[in-house]
Amino acid sequence: MSCPCGGTLSIAKGTKAQALTYANCCARFIEDGACAPDASLLMRSRYSAYVLERSDYLLATWESTSRPQSLEFEKNTKWLGLEIKSFKLTTDDSADVEFVARYRVSGKGHRLHERSHFVLSNKGWLYKSGDMLE
Repeated sequence: MSCPCGGTLSIAKGTKAQALTYANCCARFIEDGACAPDASLLMRSRYSAYVLERSDYLLATWESTSRPQSLEFEKNTKWLGLEIKSFKLTTDDSADVEFVARYRVSGKGHRLHERSHFVLSNKGWLYKSGDMLE
């Protein structure tokens, strides 16, 4: 199965990138407990966790001061894709990732455009908060 985050691997310059499987992409974080080496990969794995409805992983990668007690997933949601618009370190221990996630609820299409803020802790990168963008 292709990874929900849409991660790809370029084999050689000028060739079409190949889609990564879930096992070779986000599973190492969600299933195996590896820490994402940067905020961009954490963002991708969190998107995959939403697709797979893995609240355990989402809560575990959420910074404690902003983490909700629990997560509920909206019924009849079909995630359609993730596009990372930008990724930048803002300090040595914080980063921002701007993304657009497309999804459909009961047949109606939606876009989630957000700039997410991440912090680096002794547990690795964690989601802190996000600003909705137009």
